[in-house]
Amino acid sequence: MWARAFVDQVDVLVVGAGPAGSTAAYELARRGHSVLIIEEHGRVGFPVQCAGLVSSRVIELAGSARRVRTPVHGATVYGPGGSQVQFKAPEPRAFVIDRAGLDIDLADRAARAGAVVETGTTYEGRGSPDGNREVALLRGPDRSERSIAARLVIGADGVASAVARAYRLRRPVEILPAFEAEFPESPGDPDQVEVDLGREVAPGLFGWWIPDGSGGGRIGVAAEADGVPARRYFERMLDRRAARTGRAARNPTAYLVSGIPIGTLPKCVGPRVLLVGDAAAQVKPLSGGGIFTGMRCATIAAEVVDAALAADDLSEGCLARYDRLWRRELGGEFSRALYLRRVFRRLTDPDLEALVQALAAAELTGTIVAFGDIDFPTHVARQLLRESPSLLRLLPKALGAWLAGDPASTPELEPGPRRK
Repeated sequence: MWARAFVDQVDVLVVGAGPAGSTAAYELARRGHSVLIIEEHGRVGFPVQCAGLVSSRVIELAGSARRVRTPVHGATVYGPGGSQVQFKAPEPRAFVIDRAGLDIDLADRAARAGAVVETGTTYEGRGSPDGNREVALLRGPDRSERSIAARLVIGADGVASAVARAYRLRRPVEILPAFEAEFPESPGDPDQVEVDLGREVAPGLFGWWIPDGSGGGRIGVAAEADGVPARRYFERMLDRRAARTGRAARNPTAYLVSGIPIGTLPKCVGPRVLLVGDAAAQVKPLSGGGIFTGMRCATIAAEVVDAALAADDLSEGCLARYDRLWRRELGGEFSRALYLRRVFRRLTDPDLEALVQALAAAELTGTIVAFGDIDFPTHVARQLLRESPSLLRLLPKALGAWLAGDPASTPELEPGPRRK
């Protein structure tokens, strides 16, 4: 039986202390609102939730480069038949970070701004509203139960969001199972990432190798939920890299098992509630990355919530401004990327091999370097298709209509931090 007496009353309850939740909490706490963040795991940042390859925009939003392990200047993409295309830029194009450390820093920043952080605490559902406040049912690390009243609830609790379920804000989206391991020693160019395409290792997305800055690497895959366990694809990825490098990756120090939401929700708000990050499926459809998009949307959410709290209007109509603003900034990129993803999923292994060969033969690496942006990948896709008709011939005719659209306006790619 849930206790009716409120242990606390706060302006905002944030469920989930990942990058999106902690960013929203920080932005609201520094504006003077009382904020409680609850995190279901016993330690913020653990278990690690993603591969940790980010753009300079994430470093800027975090306000610190101290969790950068190493910059990355380029990538090699391997086709299923062994063909490859490589590019390298003179300046860093992405950064490998200590992902757990980033989560810890962002939660600490929120706490320094005045937010309260509770770990080992789960969101169990909604209680009966108390006037103009939501009532959240929580369970603590000792399994104790309590209720808390909040003027607003922010769901930042990931792909299986309990907040989204409680407020019926979800519709089914595609969930890609992912499996990754960290290896203390792993051969590869420490200045580049590797991407493997093909239905044997990663149907529906890709496999990856990411250097960790100290001689090791992160090897992983994300694939369609086709009945084959993601770990099986991961093992095939290990075999493929061992054959390519002549050395097997051994003695993993950590594993990551996760699900990546692909798609969009019809709405991310309701009366006295909104969703951010993976809970809102604010994930890049072509890569599965969501740190930048989640943090940016959390910043937008905090601006809207701050105004709504000041006006004492937490209605769905008022909070809907958040949906409009984040979709105005990122929705076009998401829509274009989802379309390209649908095209990508129809390609066979011979198609993918021919695509990689065409990219290499067309000498388009300069275009990739000039226009490549891991946060807005459709920008470079559009340029490549314009510059190389041979690519267009490999893909469905429907891409012609996509290509004819107006180019998306994307933020400038600022130089990122450099390790001293």
